Amino acid sequence: MVYAAWAMLALPLLGFLVLLAFGRKLGDPGAGWVATTAITGSFVAVLITLSGVLSHHAGAHREISHSLFTWIAVGGLDIKAAILTDPLSMTMALFVTGVSALIHLYSIGYMKGDRDYSKFFIYLNLFVFSMLLLVLGGNLAITFVGWEGVGLCSYWLISFWFERPAAASAGKKAFIYNRIGDFGFLVAMFLIFEKTGTLSYRGIFAHLHALDGAAGTAAVLLLFLAATGKSAQIPLFPWLADAMEGPTPVSALIHAATMVTAGVYLMCRMHPLLGMSHSGQLVVATIGVVTAFVGGTIACTQRDIKKVLAYSTISQLGYMFLAVGVGAYIAAIFLMVAHAFYKGLLFLGAGSVIHGMHDEQDLKKMGGLARFMPITAGTFVVAWLAIAGVPPLAGFFAKGDVLDNAFAAYPALWVIGIVTALLTAYYLSRLFVLAFTGNPRFLEAVDTRSSHSSSGSSRDSSDKHAHESLTPHESPHESPHESPKVMLIPLVVLAVFAFAGGVLELPWHGPDSVRVLSWLKPVFATYLYHSHLSVTSSWILAVVDTLVALSGIYIAWHLWSKAWDRPKLEPEFLFRSWFLNEIYDFFIGRPGADLAGFTLSVVETKWIDGAVNGVASLAKATGSGLRRIQTGFVRQYALGIALGLVALLAWMLVRA
Repeated sequence: MVYAAWAMLALPLLGFLVLLAFGRKLGDPGAGWVATTAITGSFVAVLITLSGVLSHHAGAHREISHSLFTWIAVGGLDIKAAILTDPLSMTMALFVTGVSALIHLYSIGYMKGDRDYSKFFIYLNLFVFSMLLLVLGGNLAITFVGWEGVGLCSYWLISFWFERPAAASAGKKAFIYNRIGDFGFLVAMFLIFEKTGTLSYRGIFAHLHALDGAAGTAAVLLLFLAATGKSAQIPLFPWLADAMEGPTPVSALIHAATMVTAGVYLMCRMHPLLGMSHSGQLVVATIGVVTAFVGGTIACTQRDIKKVLAYSTISQLGYMFLAVGVGAYIAAIFLMVAHAFYKGLLFLGAGSVIHGMHDEQDLKKMGGLARFMPITAGTFVVAWLAIAGVPPLAGFFAKGDVLDNAFAAYPALWVIGIVTALLTAYYLSRLFVLAFTGNPRFLEAVDTRSSHSSSGSSRDSSDKHAHESLTPHESPHESPHESPKVMLIPLVVLAVFAFAGGVLELPWHGPDSVRVLSWLKPVFATYLYHSHLSVTSSWILAVVDTLVALSGIYIAWHLWSKAWDRPKLEPEFLFRSWFLNEIYDFFIGRPGADLAGFTLSVVETKWIDGAVNGVASLAKATGSGLRRIQTGFVRQYALGIALGLVALLAWMLVRA
């Protein structure tokens, strides 16, 4: 088990090193298969380690630390290069490696022909290694190394096609926003070490009394600041939508299995500290549910298929933080796992659409794709209904669990959450209708943003007449096409899990099974919130969830199946993300640029350079003055000596 535990990390790292040395020689698709094999091997190592953890009795016996060596030993600071295998870290490692392996397999086909094919898989393997280091780290320092690793890899991958200015800018934006959050992580570590004298999770939890009161609340809020950067919550979420400039497999990896779930994991890992601060929990829950709502409203208006999914991720992460804030940590993890399945499927399905549409991402230029891409459309339906919360798919159970706990703890937050659930069903249904149903629109150059004066009904009518007889084999231009098998296999596998993932939390499992509740409950112990809802209340809430999901689907289908251009339903302030980027630019970006300009022209040029040049000028003037008395005539020097001697004698006589 010990060797398998370290193999979870070693195999992605080995894949990275092999590709770094021989990636170009392996080429396309060799580099892709090496990278996929490394992550698949890591997944197998996780399964072996998981079986070892399950062999122990529930409770503290399932929390096993594996220390390799002492990394830092300075004064009272003693940091081990150690990993922690317990139900929480193993759950994270399981879906991180499993979903990442499928994304790697998908990427073999998606990235085919790219000039930097091997480099892409180098970054991808290092990304997964960093995420595993983050979730398996036995102390905050190791977790922080992984935390920074995924941040660096996200910069490389988002800006992978850096020759495009938008991609380069998006990579920098993600990097800077995450650095703001990282400041919170670092200060939190300093505070925790100052109070407890350790950074290991076991040590921190054993000395929680030292973090009682204001110090504990400060540590919680600082860690949450880190989480808002990594997991894209208010106010640090704008980077995630721009991250869509990277290749679609990167979007799937970041949104479904790795980076954005790191913040939720960190807060769940530090749950004993969070449980000490009621005000801190309320802040987390409130920001989470508000982010869920804001992200949902923005997703309702986006026309880029990937940006709809990006804002959907922001919204779903908000649900997870809502669960964390009310103490429903298992509900947060369950939703995270289900989200990995259906959001990974949604992004890979979107990638399949973009691949089949020859790099087109505008929903208004699609339509009728179900006829051209039946497998992609079929699997997309599963993900769409799962995230909408339609029973019996995984999203219904996972999201319902979060909302039930929110209803019991803070009914006002539940109201916002249920409205957001309606928005979720609406915007994913809108996406599906515009992309896969109706008549094809990809033969025309459509720009609804520049022609909002045209009515949606007239556009739809002309579109219908233009393409009413079009079939997949009769298109006058190159038709959309289904993706290759290497891309379709991950879609089918994820569709199965998105459909059946809810069985992980169905009540007919016995207490010793791998049901999410019984598996994770010993980790959270007394810090876990119990809603104590009656059976009747639970059934009523489940019915409400179902009706809300079906209502959102019906509204979207009714509106968008009749006309694909409805400007009134896509207000500019939502399309432009509540003008948040403009607000940041006005209050932070421009003043920052002005400050930089003032620093350059005044502080740097006049003050700093002026001081340096002034010293040089003074030395030059002093030298020039002294040079005048250095004539080289001996008689002048003798006269000077004589005069000096006379002056000295006169001074001595006066003194006497």
